[in-house]
Amino acid sequence: MKKTKHSRAIGLIVLGFLLSAFWFYPFYLVVVNSFKTKAEIFVNTLGLPSEPTLANYSEAFIALDFVRSFFNSLFITVCSIILICLFTSMAAYALSRKSGKTSSIIYFIFAICMLIPFQSIMIPLVSIFGSVDMLNRGGLMTMYLGLGLSLAVFLYFGALRGIPIALDEAAIIDGCNRFQVYWHIIMPMLKSTTVTVIVLNAIWFWNDYLLPSLVINKEGMYTIPLKMFYFFGEYSKQWHLALAALVIAIIPIIVVYMFLQKYIIKGISEGAVK
Repeated sequence: MKKTKHSRAIGLIVLGFLLSAFWFYPFYLVVVNSFKTKAEIFVNTLGLPSEPTLANYSEAFIALDFVRSFFNSLFITVCSIILICLFTSMAAYALSRKSGKTSSIIYFIFAICMLIPFQSIMIPLVSIFGSVDMLNRGGLMTMYLGLGLSLAVFLYFGALRGIPIALDEAAIIDGCNRFQVYWHIIMPMLKSTTVTVIVLNAIWFWNDYLLPSLVINKEGMYTIPLKMFYFFGEYSKQWHLALAALVIAIIPIIVVYMFLQKYIIKGISEGAVK
């Protein structure tokens, strides 16, 4: 019995290692080839660079107009996440504290909307926003809010079902109004869910190319994914610069994820204790 369990454990470790290697292999190719010249990438794609160079990064940094593009991506991502967390948590709180058919129907509408693919509403959505002159940053953040509502409400609603209404009633007896109950009592208890919503949406907004390409039409407002298209011309593709730019682009979101990861674990632990 012990040998069987030991063999099974070793098998799971080996399988996990193989899956991890398969998962990180594309990332390895991006990082390794970002230090090669354009010619060496086509000659030796899989191997390590014979003469590593940092020139790709300096050229990509300039070509991306990185400071401005970074600010545009950061501004859109942060503002969109704040709007989503604020409005969806309030909506989920109201739905979870109201019993009846109306709140149940509204919740199921939010849940069903998660099944609607963006591609099916892409053209009419952009057309409507364009007709009322709501493109670029404002329109993009409004679209992100609308498209991110369903999943966020679903997550918040599930978390709020585990928080007893007795806490609300006790706070109201102590003199709190509804908003104070929501902001000072409920929101601190939703920390793990809020961090989950932040991480999921930050990865989406930061890396999104399709929606910004349809909405943003001013040069000074381009995000990092849009500026990445600069390296792929009609007759030439600058893979050495594109790969270096990819590394530069993913570093901020990796840092954010690593920073918030401990808060996810801490929030889950606090929720389990409570």
